[in-house]
Amino acid sequence: MSTSGSRAHPTLDARRDLLAVIERHRPLVEAGDDGISKVPASWMFEGMDQATARRAAVLVLFGRLDDVDAAADATTVPADLDLLFVERAATLRQHAGQIAFPGGTIDATDASAVAAALREAEEETGLDPAGVEVLGELPAAELPVTNFVVTPVIGWWARPSDVFAVDPGESAAVFRAPVADLVDPANRFQVEIRREGHTHRSPAFDIDGRTIWGFTGIVLARLLDDLGWSRPWDHTRVGPRP
Repeated sequence: MSTSGSRAHPTLDARRDLLAVIERHRPLVEAGDDGISKVPASWMFEGMDQATARRAAVLVLFGRLDDVDAAADATTVPADLDLLFVERAATLRQHAGQIAFPGGTIDATDASAVAAALREAEEETGLDPAGVEVLGELPAAELPVTNFVVTPVIGWWARPSDVFAVDPGESAAVFRAPVADLVDPANRFQVEIRREGHTHRSPAFDIDGRTIWGFTGIVLARLLDDLGWSRPWDHTRVGPRP
């Protein structure tokens, strides 16, 4: 992707990049379970039981920042492009305090992964689903630590609405992060987990003191690489796990 300054409509070009990635992954999405994306071996400290794995979906929602500029220089992405995240409540039994995309379990009443992602996003952040243009899905990905298979749903925030932490017992905060800051090499590192004598690393991002890591960090890093938006960063840099 060329620099945003050379484009007449850089944010719309970002939307086209997203559509191109979705189209490129369409055969894997259509393959269903045969197209499930594997967690990197460096992060596989627990196995998956596909027979009992539950299904979930997350909304990876891109939009345009209203009044907050990216702190980093925008060289590979539009300066006004952002992503929506939730910060999980510190009191949760699983994933406490972690940064994640809005989403959750696909219920029996959900017509599809898309429906589940939109429903969960509305329940968690209060966004208006009618303002979200669903661009498509990426291949479902393994989340071994909780034995989930998670479908990332890519959305474009055509008509942004106010967002907030609807249930403080579930989410401590809801925030929008500039993509230019996410791809800034100064904000990228890896976190280490040591378990049973083994060390595992996960790509991580620092956004104003918040660390995006684990499953969300892996999905985000893969997506930025696929889009061609990533900038070279120091993969040997290890930061503290939150």
